[in-house]
Amino acid sequence: MTKKDSKKAIFVSVRTGSKRLPNKCLLPLNGQTTIEYLIKQVKKSKLAEEIILCTTNKVEDDVLCEIAQRNNIKFFRGSEEDKLKRWYDASIKHNIKFFVNVDGDDLFFDPELIDYCFLEYQKTNADFIDGKGLYIDAYGIKASALKICCEEKTETNTELISKYFYNIDKKIKIKKLKDVPVKWLKKKMRMTLDYSEDYVFFKEVINQLNILGQEFNFENILKFLKTNPEVCKINYYRDQHWKDNQIKKR
Repeated sequence: MTKKDSKKAIFVSVRTGSKRLPNKCLLPLNGQTTIEYLIKQVKKSKLAEEIILCTTNKVEDDVLCEIAQRNNIKFFRGSEEDKLKRWYDASIKHNIKFFVNVDGDDLFFDPELIDYCFLEYQKTNADFIDGKGLYIDAYGIKASALKICCEEKTETNTELISKYFYNIDKKIKIKKLKDVPVKWLKKKMRMTLDYSEDYVFFKEVINQLNILGQEFNFENILKFLKTNPEVCKINYYRDQHWKDNQIKKR
């Protein structure tokens, strides 16, 4: 890749093989599938030069490639378990120098957070921007650092990705996101689609904002939840279940 042809991108990481909530990326939401809803939101980024849906080679994920084409974004198919390799192969295929990862289950991913990661990259030239622990985990990754991770890792299941960059922290520059706008700090609300209760939560928030006739953005989501705290109770108790499951994967 050269500076001339390399790009900044959003990688939407998604596959149909979810176990806790089967085919969660294809569930209906606001007149479309959940993954199409997310694609529509990330398209609001002002700094991304490309949006690429990154999925697996499994036949079950053919439908996701069709969705990508229908929504006028590119797609890449790669390893199911080795997310790092899938991303690196995608960066090579599409000449991507730096990307922000958006997980397919983070339906309320704020496009302003995506652009914040791009701006941090422009200011610091960091190889890995670590937004773990915000209202959702957000990562900005340079393809050259990803290459080192892929060369030095000793396992093929790389779903929990941040540790691989800290394993090579003497070879790359890491920027931890700390002094971010208050709206992105972790609160007692859950905005990830893993359980049926999460699905009910997302539908309720979207339906109520539509009824109120409010523009759909992250600020209005937070205002609605602040004045309607009972909606957070729909799924927040599931957050501990999710954390326990993450610990088992380590």
